[in-house]
Parts: sequence; C-alpha cells; structure tokens
Amino acid sequence: MTQKITPSTALLLLVPPLLWAGNAVVGRVVNDLIPPITLNFFRWGIALLLLLPLGYSVFRRGSGLWADRKRYALLGLLGVGLFNTLQYMALHTSTPINVTLVGASMPVWMLLVGLLFFRVRIAMLQIVGAGLSITGVLVVLGQGDWRQLLQLHFVAGDIFMIVATIIWAFYSWLLIQPSRSDHLRANWAAFLLAQVSFGVVWSGGFAAGEWAWTDASIQWGWPLAAALLYVAVGPAIVAFRCWGMGVQRVGPTTAGFFNNLTPLFAALMSAAFLGESPHIYHAVAFALIVSGIVLSSRL
Repeated sequence: MTQKITPSTALLLLVPPLLWAGNAVVGRVVNDLIPPITLNFFRWGIALLLLLPLGYSVFRRGSGLWADRKRYALLGLLGVGLFNTLQYMALHTSTPINVTLVGASMPVWMLLVGLLFFRVRIAMLQIVGAGLSITGVLVVLGQGDWRQLLQLHFVAGDIFMIVATIIWAFYSWLLIQPSRSDHLRANWAAFLLAQVSFGVVWSGGFAAGEWAWTDASIQWGWPLAAALLYVAVGPAIVAFRCWGMGVQRVGPTTAGFFNNLTPLFAALMSAAFLGESPHIYHAVAFALIVSGIVLSSRL
C-alpha cells in the first residue's frame, strides 16, 4: 500500500535524480582522462566490492542466483554492461543536458517495448503522452531548429543515448518478470549484487575490446580517483537504495515524476561546473517530455 509524499519521502526521491545528473556531468568531465567503456568497468567493479559486505549471501548455495543465472546474466548485460557503457560513450560527443533529456523519454520506450514484446496494451492517453515526449526529444536532437531534423544532423552521442534508453526499457520489463529467485528482492543489496556480478564480467569484456582495438589510455590522478569513487558510490549504490525505498512508499508512478528532474539538475550542474549554459530549446524540450509523462501516468 502506498503512502502520501512526506518530506522524508520527497528527500529520498530527490536524491537519485540529483546523483544521476551528477553522473552525467562527471562522465563529461573525465572523458579526456579515461575511455568510456573502461570508466563503466571501473565504476561497477568498485560498486561490486562495496556491495559484497552487504549482499554476499547471494553467493551461498540455495540463494537462487545460480539456478537463475541466465536471467541475471541477461539483466547484467543490459543494465550494467550496455546501458551505462552507451551513456558514457554518449557523453563524449553530447552534453549532459542533452543526454539526460533524451534519457527522459524512457517512459515512451517502456510503452513501446511493453506493447511489442510483452503484449501490454497502451491507452489513448498514453499515446498522446508518448507523442509529447517524443516531440521533446526531437527538439533536443534538432537543437530547437526543425530544419536540422530534415537534414538529419544527429550528434552521435544523442543516438547512443536513444539506443541506451531502448536497452533500459527491455531491462526494466525483464526485471519485473516472475522468476524462481524473486525472494532475492527482499534484500536490495543481494538483488543488485546478483546483477552487478554478471554485469562486471560483461563490462570487463567490453573494456578489453576497447583496449585491444583503440588507442585507449588512462590519465591517473586524484580527479579521476574522486570521479570513480563518486560514480560507484552515488549513482550506482546510494541512488538505487533511495529510489527503491521511495518507490516502496509512494509507488512507481508517483516516483517516476521525480526521475524527470534529472535533466533540470544536469542543466544546473552543467552551467555551474562545465560552463555549458542551457538554451531555450532545452526548457521547451523539458516541458514537453514532462507533460507527456504526466499525461501517460494519469492512468
């Protein structure tokens, strides 16, 4: 049973979008210090070490992890290995504002993937909301000029982020499918660790390919060390925990509105730390995306 939003619940749900916006800004800051796929590998490798004391029971015999290993291997591939890798790759050619705004179209892809692959019907109100959100994304991709869309001047990072959002939609639908190991959800650390343990293997393989096929290099120093610690602790662990607690209190629909604060926080952080001031079309896109999601969620 969900509860009304209290100040403590609102604080819980404000933490994740703030940390996720910081993740986008940090990913942009360190793009000259570490390759994007390697960054993702180190991020989740550190998160794995931090989660071990909290969720080590998942590796015990009879926990359900090994019996359901194909499920967690797939979840780790989509959620840890691919989504985050593509997000960091997107930040090499796109701005944190653009990346988070495109990512805010996530509910649209949720609807489409649910309809096409999981046979979940879509209501007319949700179609209208999806149309508004897609329009917002097109505003970002065209940088406020519809003529750019006609010329197909897409930034590579924006395309990476669109692919990432589609992958996350598949991940989210698979996440709620019933399985033999649903009891693991009772322990958030064990449930996350089950996915991360496989995801680190996937991301490690991708990072190895990055080093084999590119001229990858790392510029070690305190700035990079601090960035790695932040993306591993904040967006990966703290945000996940706060989001889970908030969703349990008010439900996923209400919590989803807070997620759309991520682009706003990213815009403020980009202006403060990167000198990348937001434009009018960013505000228009944000309004369209939020309006679409509000309409879709009214059901």
